[in-house]
Amino acid sequence: MAKKIGILTSGGDCPGLNAAIRGVCRAGQDHFGMEFTGFLNGFRGLVFDESIELEPPMLSSILTEGGTILGTSRDKPHRMPVDGKTKDMIDVAVETYRRHELDGLVCIGGGGTMKNALRLMKAGLDVVTLPKTIDNDVARTDVTFGFDTAVEIATEAIDRLHSTAMSHQRVIVVELMGHRAGWLALCAGLASGSDIVLIPEIPYDLDSVAEALHRRTRAGKNFSIVAVAEGAMSKDQALRVGELVEAKHKAKNKDEKKKISRKLDRFRQEHVGNTTALTRQLEELTGLESRMTILGHLQRGGTPSAGDRILATNLGTCCAESIQRDEYGVMMAVRGEEVEAVPLEEMAGVKKLVPLDHALVRSARQVRTCFGD
Repeated sequence: MAKKIGILTSGGDCPGLNAAIRGVCRAGQDHFGMEFTGFLNGFRGLVFDESIELEPPMLSSILTEGGTILGTSRDKPHRMPVDGKTKDMIDVAVETYRRHELDGLVCIGGGGTMKNALRLMKAGLDVVTLPKTIDNDVARTDVTFGFDTAVEIATEAIDRLHSTAMSHQRVIVVELMGHRAGWLALCAGLASGSDIVLIPEIPYDLDSVAEALHRRTRAGKNFSIVAVAEGAMSKDQALRVGELVEAKHKAKNKDEKKKISRKLDRFRQEHVGNTTALTRQLEELTGLESRMTILGHLQRGGTPSAGDRILATNLGTCCAESIQRDEYGVMMAVRGEEVEAVPLEEMAGVKKLVPLDHALVRSARQVRTCFGD
């Protein structure tokens, strides 16, 4: 009998989602006779049984479209907002899965989606996931789709800011996405020739950043570009975060862990990633006119790059093959030139951060990029 497969997209949107949906469904329909049900708006659609049948005509012309035809949300099945309250709806999601007589569920998303998919797997569902995020921070895969497009968008934006920075002899601070991982800021900063790149993995010293700007001025350079990941931290901020994380690990019970987690979240919200304050501080320390630009959701939108279309299609077709082999509980991961199935239990909840000795970090330092350390 034809396998019936559910599919959903969860978390933040990014270029390549539609290409991935198309890859899974076309390979599954044309080569393995599968039938696909799309759940709308992420796990919320699975919980409330909001779905559509993904017939072949729906897949036409979506390869080049940004966003997702299924919609998305950040709702979690174990903490779902319902009637003004937060409820565990995993059992309801399982009921929807059974009602549709599904043989498997494809979850396309980033780190949060992987954790939610693992929860559903432990509840008895057959799950396969695909890694997407512009942050490129999903563990056990070389790259996620959406990242290549975001780097291109961010690089082009910084290229455009170069001319206005030069014309007005200013320091321009550009904030890019990346709460915990600095891959996007690192790659866009390197590609655009940004003078200073600040990422969460390398805490910065404000005086060191100011001195780097002074060195450029003394060398006759009348402008500078500072690329900042939104989660970049000063050394003092990183020290405080480290203390709270250590206290959380040493906590003796769940209530104490939750209390420290709330304190950590509050500290991050109030003190980490304040690019407005950073820009003001740099202007005060250097005396150089400084302006800030936040790229924000611009980095998520628009047509996917050729690279992301190819990657998402490849991951999607490999996903269909995995389902045909009854290989579940895995994420389709890019490893070198191949796609491999990685067990969800090995990677869910783990973030891929920028190693301090990464080749791109070394390369950036060798072309005089300052990391503020």
